[in-house]
Amino acid sequence: MSGFSRHHRPQAMSIEIKIRKNEPIDRALRRMKKKLDRENIIKGTRAKRYYEKPCEKRRRKEKVMAFTAMLRRRYAN
Repeated sequence: MSGFSRHHRPQAMSIEIKIRKNEPIDRALRRMKKKLDRENIIKGTRAKRYYEKPCEKRRRKEKVMAFTAMLRRRYAN
């Protein structure tokens, strides 16, 4: 287990894409990427790559909420 502490073990993610008959590999990859995106696997993995302190997490969420509120005010009319 080099590189990982005993508290942070990588989790196995099982995403299964069955390639249909006569389906190009590009289309199957695109379906897989969409599935990963819908389930937020890539985003979650990147977010958990490093420890984020609770105050940093709260600050990040407040920043996103402020940005969303600004967009809603801008396009309310």
